Amino acid sequence: MNSIVLIIIGALILSIGYRFYGAFIAARVLSINPNNKVPSVVHNDGRDYVPTNRLVLLGHHFAAIAGAGPLIGPVLAAQFGYLPGTLWILIGAVFAGAVHDMVILLASVRHDGQSIAEIARVLLNKRIGLLTSFAVIFILIISMAGLGIPVVNALKNSPWGTFTVGFTIPVALLIGIYLKYLRPGKIGEATVIGVALVLFGVVAGPFVQNMAWAKVITFDDKQLSVILAIYGFTAAALPVWLLLLPRDYLSTYMKLGVILILTIGIIVVHPDLKMPAVTQFVKGGGPVIPGQVFPFLFITIACGALSGFHSLISSGTTPKLISSERDILPIGFGSMLLEAFVGLVALIAATVLPTSDYFAINSLPAVFSKLNMNPAELPMLSSLVGENLAGRPGGSVSLAVGMTYVFYKIPGLDGIMKYWYHFCIMFEALFILTTIDAGTRIGRYLLQDLFGQAWKPFAQRNKWGNILFFSAAISASWGYLLYTGNVSTIWPLFGTANQMLATIAFAVGTTFLIKTNKVKYAWITFIPMILITIITLSAAIINIFYNYLPHQLYLLAALSAGLIAMIVILLIECSIQWKGMLKQKSEEPVKEIEEDILK
Repeated sequence: MNSIVLIIIGALILSIGYRFYGAFIAARVLSINPNNKVPSVVHNDGRDYVPTNRLVLLGHHFAAIAGAGPLIGPVLAAQFGYLPGTLWILIGAVFAGAVHDMVILLASVRHDGQSIAEIARVLLNKRIGLLTSFAVIFILIISMAGLGIPVVNALKNSPWGTFTVGFTIPVALLIGIYLKYLRPGKIGEATVIGVALVLFGVVAGPFVQNMAWAKVITFDDKQLSVILAIYGFTAAALPVWLLLLPRDYLSTYMKLGVILILTIGIIVVHPDLKMPAVTQFVKGGGPVIPGQVFPFLFITIACGALSGFHSLISSGTTPKLISSERDILPIGFGSMLLEAFVGLVALIAATVLPTSDYFAINSLPAVFSKLNMNPAELPMLSSLVGENLAGRPGGSVSLAVGMTYVFYKIPGLDGIMKYWYHFCIMFEALFILTTIDAGTRIGRYLLQDLFGQAWKPFAQRNKWGNILFFSAAISASWGYLLYTGNVSTIWPLFGTANQMLATIAFAVGTTFLIKTNKVKYAWITFIPMILITIITLSAAIINIFYNYLPHQLYLLAALSAGLIAMIVILLIECSIQWKGMLKQKSEEPVKEIEEDILK
């Protein structure tokens, strides 16, 4: 299979999906009305509720949802071959992921920008709302730990990478101040300055790496885990305009720019996919993902096709910033399809590598030695980028190497490949960190909502004591899992938890459609909910009995069991409520007829 053919097919399917299915849902199912007042206008407070330019908000939303999933998930899923991942990315994104994101975004906008747990409480009942709060917070903690794993593996013992990624934080702070106080509204100026400074961080990397004090910014995986948790705390506590918005929209320019450049590179080089369409590991036994293609393909690709984490963004920061319901289709549906395209390009970048090199990067040396494979071009690539590339599992390194592999084929570019590789690492880290900072902030909102029900002062979001306490609580929780886990244990748990959150979101979305008299369209959320429930429950059970208990990973087994229990209980509760709602709606026409007769 040639990579250009895959790019064209993917772009066509996603474009058609947006033009027809997305437009149908926006107009007929959700009845989007630009004249409705949105939460950012009604509750404008300059901190959390802020009417935001459509392009800036699109950048923030895309950056927040497009974390590790579309980059790392498809790369890890390449273990099964390029065909299974391609099919799920394209079909899943159009009929599940984009629907999930847009329905929850509108539901939150229509409920004052409330969280998914608060929406569940209003639409269903307090008991389900409370259960949803616990489930979402629980899943969010696991998800943040899973998202941190690729960053840790990419930056450990790499002063160049650590400096380049770390440098983006003061740049974001500077741009936030620039737009707020120095040159309000001058987005074009701020973008040029911000992107130029971020690129400077890449170019300055090798000079920093060769300095005597480079060891000061050389960290192992444990130290990086602590640093990431501290960053999450900082991002959650600071005002949204100071770090979150400028970092996210700058990151989006970098992300889409890199994907565009990579797409052009693929068109110019048009490499063939070295990975088979389907590998022998579809039946299990692979060195990258500990399981068979069903159900682990679906929980591994995660955000590239469907992600429950997106519901936290769609009912977290974005509905508090959106300035018109008109923007819901491009931001809710469109951003997910952009992310799917990113996932497809990431899959291509991984599968153009020689198959043995892919497994050498994504397997620990002891595991790779059992595969009876010999690295093909990996020693040359390691020399080219100035890093030891073997035995760096997690997907982020193999993606950066795949991107480098495409461009080194172009004559005259081999001399700058070390810069390109580290730029790719920064690009990936930006993808992930923008999700971590948004997710941690949302976790603060959710914890405050939950604890605020027990003691009213906790619900006051503008109190600095509450901001600091709940930011620290959520950061410490996922930071502990990140500190004590690794990719083989955390990523399967993250994938399962993430897709269970999608089950919850689809259940809330189905309820929203029933409540708004759109029962005949409820299948758009109900069918994906049933499918993803079967997939994730299967994955959770396999994880417990084949991956966790045999290796004495009792905490992870307990967390998986807890997820299963919460999802089963929540779906039973929802089913009871739906039955009552549908019965009530079926009786309403009869009552209306009786009233007319009496009149």
